[in-house]
Amino acid sequence: MEALLGNQFLPLIAMVAVFYFLMIRPKQKQAKEREAMLSKLVVGDKVLTYASIIGSITKIDEQNFTLKTGESNIEFSRAAIQKKI
Repeated sequence: MEALLGNQFLPLIAMVAVFYFLMIRPKQKQAKEREAMLSKLVVGDKVLTYASIIGSITKIDEQNFTLKTGESNIEFSRAAIQKKI
């Protein structure tokens, strides 16, 4: 009886493991890499926002960045920064 229950749950356990390694783990790795990139940004770095705005960082606060785009300064939250250029 116990062997039968083990055989029934084995495919379910395998599916959960595959789901974890194909879906959850890569997202966690991406989030960790993004957080590391955000922590390494300094004044003067050029960045791209999710709104497709490119600018240079002029000021860094705990939750916000101020970007110089053209002749104007725009304040963005940390979550809006997509990548460093």
